[in-house]
Amino acid sequence: MLPHDLVMGVIGGFILWFGWYGFNPGSSLSAMDFGGIGRISANTTLAACTAGLTAVFFIYFRTGKWDAAAITNGFLAGLVAITCPCYWVSPTGACALGAVAGVIVILGVDLLEYVRIDDPIGAWPVHGLCGVWGTLSLGLFASGEYAAAGSSPTGIPDTAKFLADGVTANPAYTAPLTGWFYGGGPQVFLAQCIGSFTVCAATFTVAMIIFLVLNAFKRLRLSREGELEGMDLHEHGISAYPEYVISAIASPAGTPVDVSKARATPKRQVPVESSK
Repeated sequence: MLPHDLVMGVIGGFILWFGWYGFNPGSSLSAMDFGGIGRISANTTLAACTAGLTAVFFIYFRTGKWDAAAITNGFLAGLVAITCPCYWVSPTGACALGAVAGVIVILGVDLLEYVRIDDPIGAWPVHGLCGVWGTLSLGLFASGEYAAAGSSPTGIPDTAKFLADGVTANPAYTAPLTGWFYGGGPQVFLAQCIGSFTVCAATFTVAMIIFLVLNAFKRLRLSREGELEGMDLHEHGISAYPEYVISAIASPAGTPVDVSKARATPKRQVPVESSK
């Protein structure tokens, strides 16, 4: 099926981007953490821009086209990827993980098409695949400069108090997170791997149970008649895509329009000025 309105899709992507500045900085847990909020905002912007550019250039070198859908999914992939590590990475790290996300989202779409799984808007490559990548990237790109968000009024631990109280004496003050690429070893990365696996396994299990129950009651899939007619007509009694009436040749397979007749109609002959 052709996209209904690509311009509206791009506008929707920009609305999501705008909302991300409330989402990520609002997760710093303290409005007094001015440095952390500013750093999060900058990292969010850098990751989104880098991922969008990487995705659109990746597609351009493949097809020779500047794909608006690719750059939209690209910057959304960067926003998703930076959400987890936005507080703890440097601007360089934000750009690096965003660039990786821009490639991952395109390869994720290719993977779904290869295994014939229907995902019309690329939701799983953006939110699923790049979400896991962003979670793991914390264990790689955490710069070792910042402690847990909200662990102090400024987001930076009071080193003297931290050393005086000891690690176990005052758990409110945590040590800065240091990723593998910054000399921190694999500890944080392995912890993120365990967390990602746990969330994915729990989500998959609960989702499968719900889908099996819905399938048992025959509520998981539309009827064959509804698929052929189109869900808009079948469920709501009106077409959501009246432009298909104008151009029958663009009708998706399964609509009640007789496409074969449309293709058989001879093209309008354009008059050619006779030579003088």
